Amino acid sequence: MSTGYIISIKDLIVRVRFDEDSPQVGELLVAQNGFATQLLVDHLESDGVALCVSVRGDKRLHKAMAVERSGKGITVPVGEQAIGRIFDALGEPLDGLSPLDESVPRKDILKIPKRSANFSISKPEILETGIKVIDFFTPFVKGRKIGIIGGAGVGKTVLTMELINNIAQSGSGLSFFAGIGERIREGHELYETLKENDLLKNTCMFFGQMNENPVQRSLIGMAAVAQAEYFRDEEKKDILFFADNMYRFVQARNELATILDQIPSEGGYEATIFSDIKKLQDRLSSNEHGSITSAQTIYVPADDLSDPAVQMIQHELDSIIVLSRKVAEQGVRPAVDLNRTSSSLLTPDIVGERHYLLSVQVQALLQKHESLKGIIAIIGENELSPADRSDYAKAKQLIKNFTQNMFVMERLNGVPGQFFTREETLKSIEEIVV
Repeated sequence: MSTGYIISIKDLIVRVRFDEDSPQVGELLVAQNGFATQLLVDHLESDGVALCVSVRGDKRLHKAMAVERSGKGITVPVGEQAIGRIFDALGEPLDGLSPLDESVPRKDILKIPKRSANFSISKPEILETGIKVIDFFTPFVKGRKIGIIGGAGVGKTVLTMELINNIAQSGSGLSFFAGIGERIREGHELYETLKENDLLKNTCMFFGQMNENPVQRSLIGMAAVAQAEYFRDEEKKDILFFADNMYRFVQARNELATILDQIPSEGGYEATIFSDIKKLQDRLSSNEHGSITSAQTIYVPADDLSDPAVQMIQHELDSIIVLSRKVAEQGVRPAVDLNRTSSSLLTPDIVGERHYLLSVQVQALLQKHESLKGIIAIIGENELSPADRSDYAKAKQLIKNFTQNMFVMERLNGVPGQFFTREETLKSIEEIVV
Protein backbone atom coordinates (compact mmCIF):
# COMPACT_ATOMS: atom_id res chain seq x y z
CA MET A 1 0.00 0.00 0.00
CA SER A 2 1.15 3.54 -0.77
CA THR A 3 2.32 6.09 1.80
CA GLY A 4 1.26 9.72 2.12
CA TYR A 5 2.18 12.54 4.49
CA ILE A 6 0.20 14.97 6.62
CA ILE A 7 0.00 18.50 5.21
CA SER A 8 -2.34 20.11 7.77
CA ILE A 9 -4.11 19.40 11.09
CA LYS A 10 -7.14 21.29 12.42
CA ASP A 11 -8.78 19.76 15.48
CA LEU A 12 -10.14 16.36 14.26
CA ILE A 13 -9.53 17.18 10.59
CA VAL A 14 -6.29 15.90 9.06
CA ARG A 15 -5.31 16.45 5.41
CA VAL A 16 -3.02 13.82 3.90
CA ARG A 17 -1.33 14.11 0.48
CA PHE A 18 -0.64 11.05 -1.65
CA ASP A 19 1.60 11.50 -4.68
CA GLU A 20 0.16 8.31 -6.21
CA ASP A 21 -2.41 5.59 -5.51
CA SER A 22 -4.88 7.74 -3.53
CA PRO A 23 -7.06 6.00 -0.91
CA GLN A 24 -10.80 5.30 -1.19
CA VAL A 25 -13.50 7.24 0.66
CA GLY A 26 -14.25 5.35 3.89
CA GLU A 27 -10.77 3.76 4.04
CA LEU A 28 -8.74 3.78 7.25
CA LEU A 29 -5.26 5.31 7.14
CA VAL A 30 -2.65 4.59 9.81
CA ALA A 31 -0.28 7.32 11.02
CA GLN A 32 3.31 6.17 11.51
CA ASN A 33 3.72 7.74 14.96
CA GLY A 34 4.30 4.55 16.96
CA PHE A 35 0.69 4.52 18.18
CA ALA A 36 -1.03 3.49 14.92
CA THR A 37 -3.41 6.47 15.05
CA GLN A 38 -6.35 5.78 12.75
CA LEU A 39 -7.63 8.35 10.27
CA LEU A 40 -10.84 7.81 8.31
CA VAL A 41 -11.01 9.24 4.77
CA ASP A 42 -14.09 11.51 4.64
CA HIS A 43 -13.66 12.72 1.05
CA LEU A 44 -10.98 13.35 -1.58
CA GLU A 45 -9.82 16.80 -2.66
CA SER A 46 -7.75 17.80 -5.69
CA ASP A 47 -4.03 17.07 -6.11
CA GLY A 48 -4.21 13.70 -4.35
CA VAL A 49 -5.24 15.17 -0.98
CA ALA A 50 -7.41 13.00 1.28
CA LEU A 51 -9.42 14.89 3.91
CA CYS A 52 -9.58 12.62 6.96
CA VAL A 53 -11.07 12.64 10.44
CA SER A 54 -9.15 11.40 13.47
CA VAL A 55 -11.44 8.65 14.78
CA ARG A 56 -10.18 8.67 18.36
CA GLY A 57 -9.11 12.32 18.43
CA ASP A 58 -5.46 11.41 18.94
CA LYS A 59 -3.28 14.53 19.31
CA ARG A 60 0.03 12.72 18.66
CA LEU A 61 0.20 13.90 15.05
CA HIS A 62 2.26 16.54 13.29
CA LYS A 63 2.87 17.93 9.81
CA ALA A 64 4.95 15.83 7.41
CA MET A 65 4.24 12.66 9.41
CA ALA A 66 4.03 9.54 7.20
CA VAL A 67 0.61 7.91 6.82
CA GLU A 68 0.00 4.47 5.32
CA ARG A 69 -3.07 3.10 3.58
CA SER A 70 -4.66 0.08 5.26
CA GLY A 71 -6.72 -0.99 2.26
CA LYS A 72 -9.80 -1.51 4.46
CA GLY A 73 -12.46 0.49 6.26
CA ILE A 74 -13.72 0.38 9.85
CA THR A 75 -14.84 -3.15 10.68
CA VAL A 76 -16.79 -4.66 13.58
CA PRO A 77 -16.74 -8.29 14.77
CA VAL A 78 -19.70 -10.45 13.73
CA GLY A 79 -20.89 -13.93 14.60
CA GLU A 80 -21.71 -15.82 17.79
CA GLN A 81 -18.74 -14.44 19.79
CA ALA A 82 -20.09 -10.89 19.37
CA ILE A 83 -23.37 -11.70 21.18
CA GLY A 84 -23.51 -10.43 24.76
CA ARG A 85 -20.60 -8.02 24.28
CA ILE A 86 -20.33 -4.21 24.20
CA PHE A 87 -18.37 -2.52 21.40
CA ASP A 88 -17.34 0.99 20.42
CA ALA A 89 -17.53 2.48 16.92
CA LEU A 90 -14.31 0.70 15.89
CA GLY A 91 -15.54 -2.69 17.06
CA GLU A 92 -13.31 -2.74 20.17
CA PRO A 93 -14.79 -4.29 23.35
CA LEU A 94 -15.84 -1.91 26.15
CA ASP A 95 -17.00 -4.46 28.71
CA GLY A 96 -13.61 -5.28 30.22
CA LEU A 97 -13.90 -8.91 29.18
CA SER A 98 -11.27 -10.83 27.23
CA PRO A 99 -10.65 -9.60 23.66
CA LEU A 100 -12.18 -11.52 20.77
CA ASP A 101 -10.15 -14.07 18.84
CA GLU A 102 -8.43 -12.77 15.71
CA SER A 103 -10.27 -15.51 13.80
CA VAL A 104 -13.65 -13.80 14.46
CA PRO A 105 -14.98 -12.47 11.11
CA ARG A 106 -15.46 -8.72 10.75
CA LYS A 107 -17.73 -6.53 8.58
CA ASP A 108 -17.09 -3.09 7.07
CA ILE A 109 -19.55 -0.71 8.74
CA LEU A 110 -19.86 1.63 5.73
CA LYS A 111 -20.38 -1.11 3.13
CA ILE A 112 -24.07 -1.27 2.23
CA PRO A 113 -25.37 -4.75 1.31
CA LYS A 114 -27.16 -5.23 -2.01
CA ARG A 115 -30.94 -5.15 -1.96
CA SER A 116 -33.13 -7.80 -3.51
CA ALA A 117 -35.50 -6.49 -6.17
CA ASN A 118 -37.90 -9.41 -5.70
CA PHE A 119 -38.48 -9.08 -1.95
CA SER A 120 -42.08 -8.54 -0.87
CA ILE A 121 -43.33 -7.89 2.67
CA SER A 122 -45.22 -10.82 4.13
CA LYS A 123 -48.35 -10.60 6.28
CA PRO A 124 -47.79 -8.13 9.17
CA GLU A 125 -46.86 -9.78 12.47
CA ILE A 126 -47.56 -7.86 15.69
CA LEU A 127 -45.02 -8.20 18.51
CA GLU A 128 -46.54 -7.79 21.98
CA THR A 129 -44.59 -5.38 24.17
CA GLY A 130 -46.72 -5.72 27.30
CA ILE A 131 -46.98 -1.92 27.45
CA LYS A 132 -50.63 -0.90 27.06
CA VAL A 133 -50.13 2.48 25.45
CA ILE A 134 -47.76 1.08 22.79
CA ASP A 135 -49.70 -2.09 21.98
CA PHE A 136 -52.91 -0.07 21.58
CA PHE A 137 -51.87 3.21 19.89
CA THR A 138 -48.65 2.26 18.09
CA PRO A 139 -48.63 -1.51 17.46
CA PHE A 140 -45.09 -2.90 17.32
CA VAL A 141 -45.09 -4.59 13.91
CA LYS A 142 -42.27 -6.86 12.80
CA GLY A 143 -39.96 -5.16 10.28
CA ARG A 144 -41.27 -1.64 10.93
CA LYS A 145 -39.98 1.45 12.79
CA ILE A 146 -41.31 3.12 15.89
CA GLY A 147 -40.11 6.43 17.33
CA ILE A 148 -40.23 7.62 20.96
CA ILE A 149 -40.11 11.42 20.84
CA GLY A 150 -39.72 13.84 23.72
CA GLY A 151 -37.62 16.47 25.47
CA ALA A 152 -35.06 15.89 28.21
CA GLY A 153 -36.13 13.92 31.28
CA VAL A 154 -39.59 12.75 30.15
CA GLY A 155 -38.79 9.02 30.10
CA LYS A 156 -37.56 8.10 26.60
CA THR A 157 -34.72 5.88 27.82
CA VAL A 158 -36.87 4.23 30.52
CA LEU A 159 -39.52 3.32 27.93
CA THR A 160 -36.83 1.95 25.59
CA MET A 161 -35.29 -0.13 28.39
CA GLU A 162 -38.75 -1.49 29.25
CA LEU A 163 -39.28 -2.45 25.60
CA ILE A 164 -35.93 -4.25 25.51
CA ASN A 165 -36.69 -6.01 28.80
CA ASN A 166 -40.20 -7.15 27.80
CA ILE A 167 -39.43 -8.22 24.24
CA ALA A 168 -36.11 -9.89 25.11
CA GLN A 169 -37.89 -11.92 27.83
CA SER A 170 -40.05 -13.51 25.13
CA GLY A 171 -36.86 -14.65 23.36
CA SER A 172 -38.11 -13.46 19.98
CA GLY A 173 -35.12 -12.67 17.79
CA LEU A 174 -31.80 -11.04 18.60
CA SER A 175 -31.73 -7.59 20.24
CA PHE A 176 -29.31 -4.79 19.33
CA PHE A 177 -28.80 -1.60 21.30
CA ALA A 178 -26.98 1.43 19.92
CA GLY A 179 -26.21 4.13 22.49
CA ILE A 180 -25.67 7.24 20.37
CA GLY A 181 -24.42 10.27 22.31
CA GLU A 182 -26.39 9.52 25.47
CA ARG A 183 -25.31 9.40 29.14
CA ILE A 184 -22.77 6.76 30.18
CA ARG A 185 -24.82 6.10 33.32
CA GLU A 186 -27.84 5.02 31.25
CA GLY A 187 -25.76 2.62 29.19
CA HIS A 188 -24.26 1.10 32.34
CA GLU A 189 -27.72 0.70 33.94
CA LEU A 190 -29.07 -1.03 30.81
CA TYR A 191 -26.11 -3.41 30.74
CA GLU A 192 -26.55 -4.31 34.43
CA THR A 193 -30.33 -4.78 33.99
CA LEU A 194 -29.84 -7.15 31.05
CA LYS A 195 -27.09 -8.99 32.92
CA GLU A 196 -29.23 -9.46 36.04
CA ASN A 197 -32.13 -10.81 33.98
CA ASP A 198 -29.87 -13.16 31.97
CA LEU A 199 -30.76 -11.37 28.72
CA LEU A 200 -27.23 -10.64 27.43
CA LYS A 201 -27.22 -14.02 25.66
CA ASN A 202 -29.67 -12.52 23.12
CA THR A 203 -28.25 -8.99 22.99
CA CYS A 204 -25.48 -7.08 21.19
CA MET A 205 -24.57 -3.58 22.37
CA PHE A 206 -22.72 -0.60 20.87
CA PHE A 207 -21.90 2.54 22.85
CA GLY A 208 -20.66 5.87 21.54
CA GLN A 209 -21.73 7.94 24.51
CA MET A 210 -21.63 11.70 25.00
CA ASN A 211 -18.02 11.63 26.27
CA GLU A 212 -16.81 10.54 22.82
CA ASN A 213 -15.85 12.87 19.97
CA PRO A 214 -18.37 13.54 17.14
CA VAL A 215 -16.60 11.11 14.78
CA GLN A 216 -17.29 8.13 17.03
CA ARG A 217 -20.79 9.34 17.89
CA SER A 218 -21.65 9.63 14.20
CA LEU A 219 -20.24 6.16 13.40
CA ILE A 220 -21.70 4.13 16.28
CA GLY A 221 -25.12 3.77 14.64
CA MET A 222 -23.52 2.49 11.42
CA ALA A 223 -21.40 0.02 13.41
CA ALA A 224 -24.45 -1.43 15.16
CA VAL A 225 -26.44 -1.61 11.91
CA ALA A 226 -23.58 -3.39 10.11
CA GLN A 227 -23.51 -6.14 12.74
CA ALA A 228 -27.32 -6.40 12.67
CA GLU A 229 -27.20 -6.78 8.86
CA TYR A 230 -24.79 -9.68 9.21
CA PHE A 231 -27.07 -11.58 11.60
CA ARG A 232 -30.05 -10.83 9.36
CA ASP A 233 -28.40 -11.85 6.07
CA GLU A 234 -25.94 -14.60 7.08
CA GLU A 235 -27.55 -16.08 10.22
CA LYS A 236 -31.14 -15.54 8.92
CA LYS A 237 -32.26 -14.01 12.22
CA ASP A 238 -35.01 -11.51 12.98
CA ILE A 239 -33.49 -8.43 14.63
CA LEU A 240 -34.89 -6.02 17.22
CA PHE A 241 -32.88 -2.80 16.92
CA PHE A 242 -33.00 -0.12 19.63
CA ALA A 243 -31.31 3.25 19.15
CA ASP A 244 -30.98 5.88 21.88
CA ASN A 245 -30.77 8.64 20.69
CA MET A 246 -31.28 9.25 16.96
CA TYR A 247 -31.18 13.03 17.34
CA ARG A 248 -27.66 12.75 18.79
CA PHE A 249 -26.59 11.13 15.52
CA VAL A 250 -27.73 14.25 13.63
CA GLN A 251 -26.05 16.42 16.28
CA ALA A 252 -22.75 14.56 15.84
CA ARG A 253 -22.94 14.90 12.04
CA ASN A 254 -23.67 18.61 12.51
CA GLU A 255 -20.59 19.04 14.73
CA LEU A 256 -18.47 17.33 12.09
CA ALA A 257 -19.91 19.56 9.36
CA THR A 258 -18.98 22.62 11.45
CA ILE A 259 -15.40 21.38 11.89
CA LEU A 260 -15.26 20.75 8.12
CA ASP A 261 -16.34 24.38 7.51
CA GLN A 262 -19.43 23.30 5.58
CA ILE A 263 -22.19 25.85 5.09
CA PRO A 264 -25.23 24.91 7.23
CA SER A 265 -28.78 24.57 5.92
CA GLU A 266 -31.54 27.05 6.71
CA GLY A 267 -32.45 25.32 10.00
CA GLY A 268 -28.87 25.53 11.27
CA TYR A 269 -28.14 21.85 10.68
CA GLU A 270 -25.63 20.36 8.26
CA ALA A 271 -26.53 20.71 4.57
CA THR A 272 -26.42 16.90 4.23
CA ILE A 273 -28.95 16.24 7.04
CA PHE A 274 -31.43 14.50 4.71
CA SER A 275 -28.89 12.08 3.23
CA ASP A 276 -27.29 11.49 6.66
CA ILE A 277 -30.61 10.33 8.11
CA LYS A 278 -31.57 8.33 5.00
CA LYS A 279 -28.25 6.42 4.92
CA LEU A 280 -28.83 5.10 8.41
CA GLN A 281 -32.60 4.60 8.24
CA ASP A 282 -32.54 2.81 4.87
CA ARG A 283 -30.23 0.16 6.30
CA LEU A 284 -32.75 -0.61 9.06
CA SER A 285 -34.80 -2.66 6.62
CA SER A 286 -36.02 -6.20 6.07
CA ASN A 287 -35.29 -8.59 3.20
CA GLU A 288 -35.90 -12.20 2.20
CA HIS A 289 -33.41 -13.41 4.84
CA GLY A 290 -34.86 -11.72 7.92
CA SER A 291 -36.32 -8.56 9.41
CA ILE A 292 -35.05 -5.56 11.38
CA THR A 293 -37.66 -4.06 13.67
CA SER A 294 -36.46 -0.80 15.20
CA ALA A 295 -37.43 1.40 18.14
CA GLN A 296 -35.67 4.77 18.16
CA THR A 297 -35.71 7.56 20.71
CA ILE A 298 -35.58 11.11 19.39
CA TYR A 299 -34.62 14.00 21.65
CA VAL A 300 -36.63 17.17 21.03
CA PRO A 301 -34.50 20.29 21.61
CA ALA A 302 -36.36 22.87 23.74
CA ASP A 303 -39.49 20.65 23.49
CA ASP A 304 -39.99 21.98 19.94
CA LEU A 305 -41.59 19.22 17.84
CA SER A 306 -41.25 21.40 14.73
CA ASP A 307 -37.43 21.23 14.88
CA PRO A 308 -36.15 20.35 11.34
CA ALA A 309 -34.09 17.35 12.51
CA VAL A 310 -36.99 15.91 14.53
CA GLN A 311 -39.33 16.35 11.56
CA MET A 312 -36.94 14.62 9.15
CA ILE A 313 -36.43 11.62 11.43
CA GLN A 314 -40.20 11.39 11.98
CA HIS A 315 -40.80 11.02 8.25
CA GLU A 316 -38.80 7.76 8.28
CA LEU A 317 -40.97 6.15 10.98
CA ASP A 318 -44.19 4.15 10.86
CA SER A 319 -45.33 5.01 14.39
CA ILE A 320 -44.64 7.94 16.71
CA ILE A 321 -45.00 7.98 20.50
CA VAL A 322 -44.84 11.56 21.82
CA LEU A 323 -43.77 11.97 25.45
CA SER A 324 -44.97 15.21 27.02
CA ARG A 325 -43.58 17.25 29.90
CA LYS A 326 -47.11 18.41 30.82
CA VAL A 327 -48.25 14.80 31.12
CA ALA A 328 -45.14 13.89 33.15
CA GLU A 329 -45.88 16.75 35.58
CA GLN A 330 -49.30 15.18 36.25
CA GLY A 331 -47.57 12.03 37.51
CA VAL A 332 -48.69 9.87 34.56
CA ARG A 333 -46.16 7.17 33.57
CA PRO A 334 -45.31 6.58 30.80
CA ALA A 335 -45.85 10.28 30.06
CA VAL A 336 -47.41 9.77 26.62
CA ASP A 337 -49.33 12.57 24.91
CA LEU A 338 -52.16 10.38 23.64
CA ASN A 339 -53.49 13.00 21.21
CA ARG A 340 -50.17 13.52 19.44
CA THR A 341 -49.20 9.85 19.33
CA SER A 342 -49.95 8.28 15.94
CA SER A 343 -49.32 5.24 13.76
CA SER A 344 -49.80 4.45 10.08
CA LEU A 345 -50.05 0.77 11.11
CA LEU A 346 -53.28 1.21 13.10
CA THR A 347 -55.46 -0.24 10.32
CA PRO A 348 -58.04 -3.09 10.24
CA ASP A 349 -55.72 -5.12 7.96
CA ILE A 350 -52.95 -5.13 10.58
CA VAL A 351 -54.61 -4.93 14.02
CA GLY A 352 -58.06 -6.30 13.14
CA GLU A 353 -61.52 -4.72 13.06
CA ARG A 354 -62.07 -4.87 16.83
CA HIS A 355 -58.83 -3.07 17.73
CA TYR A 356 -59.24 -0.50 14.96
CA LEU A 357 -62.83 0.47 15.90
CA LEU A 358 -61.83 0.75 19.56
CA SER A 359 -58.94 3.05 18.61
CA VAL A 360 -61.31 5.35 16.70
CA GLN A 361 -63.64 5.57 19.72
CA VAL A 362 -60.77 6.18 22.14
CA GLN A 363 -59.21 8.90 19.99
CA ALA A 364 -62.60 10.65 19.70
CA LEU A 365 -63.03 10.59 23.50
CA LEU A 366 -59.48 11.86 24.12
CA GLN A 367 -59.89 14.73 21.65
CA LYS A 368 -63.21 15.66 23.30
CA HIS A 369 -61.49 15.57 26.69
CA GLU A 370 -58.85 17.99 25.40
CA SER A 371 -61.45 20.43 24.03
CA LEU A 372 -63.57 20.28 27.23
CA LYS A 373 -60.65 21.02 29.57
CA GLY A 374 -60.74 24.75 28.75
CA ILE A 375 -64.50 24.96 29.33
CA ILE A 376 -64.26 23.06 32.64
CA ALA A 377 -61.53 25.42 33.84
CA ILE A 378 -64.03 28.30 33.50
CA ILE A 379 -67.46 26.87 34.44
CA GLY A 380 -66.62 23.59 36.20
CA GLU A 381 -67.37 19.98 35.32
CA ASN A 382 -70.86 19.98 36.86
CA GLU A 383 -72.09 22.52 34.29
CA LEU A 384 -71.48 20.16 31.37
CA SER A 385 -74.34 18.30 29.70
CA PRO A 386 -74.84 14.68 30.91
CA ALA A 387 -73.41 13.34 27.62
CA ASP A 388 -70.32 15.55 27.82
CA ARG A 389 -69.83 14.72 31.50
CA SER A 390 -70.03 11.01 30.71
CA ASP A 391 -67.51 11.28 27.86
CA TYR A 392 -65.17 13.39 29.99
CA ALA A 393 -65.30 10.80 32.79
CA LYS A 394 -64.59 7.98 30.30
CA ALA A 395 -61.61 9.88 28.91
CA LYS A 396 -60.18 10.37 32.43
CA GLN A 397 -60.59 6.64 33.06
CA LEU A 398 -58.80 5.85 29.80
CA ILE A 399 -55.86 8.11 30.67
CA LYS A 400 -55.59 6.38 34.05
CA ASN A 401 -55.91 2.97 32.36
CA PHE A 402 -52.86 3.67 30.17
CA THR A 403 -50.61 4.38 33.16
CA GLN A 404 -48.37 1.44 34.00
CA ASN A 405 -45.55 0.45 36.37
CA MET A 406 -42.27 -0.46 34.68
CA PHE A 407 -40.15 -3.53 35.43
CA VAL A 408 -36.93 -1.55 34.89
CA MET A 409 -37.99 0.93 37.61
CA GLU A 410 -38.73 -1.79 40.18
CA ARG A 411 -35.26 -1.55 41.73
CA LEU A 412 -35.60 2.21 42.24
CA ASN A 413 -39.18 2.62 43.49
CA GLY A 414 -39.95 -0.85 44.84
CA VAL A 415 -43.20 -1.04 42.84
CA PRO A 416 -43.56 -4.31 40.86
CA GLY A 417 -43.67 -3.94 37.08
CA GLN A 418 -46.73 -4.84 35.01
CA PHE A 419 -47.13 -6.75 31.75
CA PHE A 420 -50.42 -6.72 29.83
CA THR A 421 -51.22 -8.92 26.85
CA ARG A 422 -52.86 -7.23 23.88
CA GLU A 423 -56.12 -9.06 24.70
CA GLU A 424 -56.04 -7.75 28.29
CA THR A 425 -55.43 -4.23 27.00
CA LEU A 426 -58.37 -4.37 24.60
CA LYS A 427 -60.67 -5.81 27.29
CA SER A 428 -59.74 -3.08 29.78
CA ILE A 429 -60.58 -0.42 27.17
CA GLU A 430 -63.86 -2.07 26.19
CA GLU A 431 -64.96 -2.01 29.84
CA ILE A 432 -64.59 1.76 29.81
CA VAL A 433 -65.76 2.68 26.32
CA VAL A 434 -68.57 0.24 25.57
